Amino acid sequence: MFQDLKLHELLDLRQQKKVVTIDVRSPSEFEDATIPGSLNIPFFDDNERAEIGTIYKQVSIQAAKERGLEIFSAKLPSFIKEFSQIPGKKAVFCWRGGMRSKTTATVLSLMDIHVSRLEGGYRAFRQGVVQALDELAVLPTAYVLHGNTGSGKTAILRRLQQSGYPVLNFEELAGHRGSVFGNIGVKAHNQKKFDASLVDELLSIRQAPYLLFEAESKRIGKVVIPEQLLQLKEVGHQIWLEVPLETRVQHILEEYRPWEHQEACLKSFLQIKSRIHTPVAAEIDQCLKEEKYDRAVELLLVYYYDQRYAHTASGYNSENKTIIAAPSTEEAVEAIKQLLPT
Repeated sequence: MFQDLKLHELLDLRQQKKVVTIDVRSPSEFEDATIPGSLNIPFFDDNERAEIGTIYKQVSIQAAKERGLEIFSAKLPSFIKEFSQIPGKKAVFCWRGGMRSKTTATVLSLMDIHVSRLEGGYRAFRQGVVQALDELAVLPTAYVLHGNTGSGKTAILRRLQQSGYPVLNFEELAGHRGSVFGNIGVKAHNQKKFDASLVDELLSIRQAPYLLFEAESKRIGKVVIPEQLLQLKEVGHQIWLEVPLETRVQHILEEYRPWEHQEACLKSFLQIKSRIHTPVAAEIDQCLKEEKYDRAVELLLVYYYDQRYAHTASGYNSENKTIIAAPSTEEAVEAIKQLLPT
């Protein structure tokens, strides 16, 4: 027989990388939000789930169960085979630890494939995430990275994180770059995905004496940063990058690859066009249409983003501040390493 896992037991196993979590909900449920790192082996696909839901509402619970059994029986061999190919300890979950995960665990145990089931399912995990964020109280010192648009802040954080530094990369967690062009070429995450990934990151660096993150605004794309982290940003040590304009232009071209997303770039530009001096806006528009992207980016930086950033920067206290002149990402990374506590 299978074993039920309480949420804290599953979280401990995940932290130790001793369990593979498997979401047996439908693909659309999985896509909306799941436990980070989970595999999806759906008990029902989206159409099957919709059909059973209709029968449940319009006919009866028993009729829905019978149709569900009929559908599941037909796919049982392939379903079992997928699980048999996953090595190590496995834990399954559905929405609230109900019929789908219970049936999965029961059938697999009969085939001598041992899995555990998460009590309360994904709903319990989501409640745990919300509680963990609500209880964010004592946080370590923050080192907060500032810099004009195109300074390479995300790339710098990524490299520091890969080197083992305690980094929170909000833009990667949000699947968005934090500007009107920020969703180009990436897939934005919803709040549930962001929250779950954020809690995962916080747990992985909970023993660190400090946190390092970018000075983001409250909202990034579709998600909102917790208030406790925004407050930490305000009182943290502020690191200001000074990067040459031409370097910033190149960073943006490499990151956004506008030649692959011309229509999306034009559409995004229309959202801010009215805020830019008319002759300059007209030139940017023309450059985008003529694929003169380096000039378009330069104009956007000088006449729009830099001015907005200067206004935001004026609101920070200059006492707890370090300026780093960084001609390249590599030099910025090394300079920040020298600044951080050992």
